[in-house]
Amino acid sequence: MNLVATVVVAFWAMLPAYVPNNAAVLFGGGAPIDGGRTWGGRRVLGDGKTWRGTAGGTVTGVLVALVLSAVAPTVGDALDVAVPTFPLAAAVALAFGAMLGDVLASFLKRRTGRERGAAFPLVDQLDFVVVALALAALVAPEWFGTWFTLPVLAVVVVLTPLLHVGTNMIAYQLGLKDEPW
Repeated sequence: MNLVATVVVAFWAMLPAYVPNNAAVLFGGGAPIDGGRTWGGRRVLGDGKTWRGTAGGTVTGVLVALVLSAVAPTVGDALDVAVPTFPLAAAVALAFGAMLGDVLASFLKRRTGRERGAAFPLVDQLDFVVVALALAALVAPEWFGTWFTLPVLAVVVVLTPLLHVGTNMIAYQLGLKDEPW
């Protein structure tokens, strides 16, 4: 697979994990997952991690995977690149894994004394990717092994921080986020 095809596959395969955290911002609000509880004098997660945002982000990611699966043959033919379709298990794993990764990063932020919105370099950019990929590998190993080759994984690791910073800056400019990271 050439570099362009590898980038296309990496981006396509990760879209169900890329979209949920952005969608969660739109669906967010409501009851925080931690219920306001503290641990060691600090909030467990904080007000930014809500049930509604997590559910909305997950559902949105699964819907993205279903749409991508529906258009994959047409897009693949047009681009002359085989792009993945998503079995439901992989779709849910990528979308929920992305949300879970973000929740775990919030937990780490609180444990390391960082406040909500504080920068946590690399963790902020790759938390959702690591958990989404791990969960997809666990629940859909054959599918995962087919699409997430070492070159595709390398592109994901390089592409994700760039996309993450870019989309966060846009969300900040639109007033959807309080900080640009």
